[in-house]
Amino acid sequence: MTIEGILGAVVIGLIIGALGRLVVPGKQNIPIWLTIVIGIVAALIGSAIVGPLRDTDGLDWIELIVQVALAAVGVAATVALRGGRTTR
Repeated sequence: MTIEGILGAVVIGLIIGALGRLVVPGKQNIPIWLTIVIGIVAALIGSAIVGPLRDTDGLDWIELIVQVALAAVGVAATVALRGGRTTR
């Protein structure tokens, strides 16, 4: 991955985290900063998985779907691991 790819994944990760949180049903008691971190990690992993397979210069919908799915799994796993604790 190039620097542009990494920076793009971070920026998209901010949005991916929010979308991943929306996909998970119910209320998630995790702070917004953790959602953003999950989105960034999901975007980077999704880009690493799908990136070499893509053949478009524009928006790659498969990559976006994989990133949102990874973010949703990350949010659900984080909520399950935190055990419903609230943060203040």
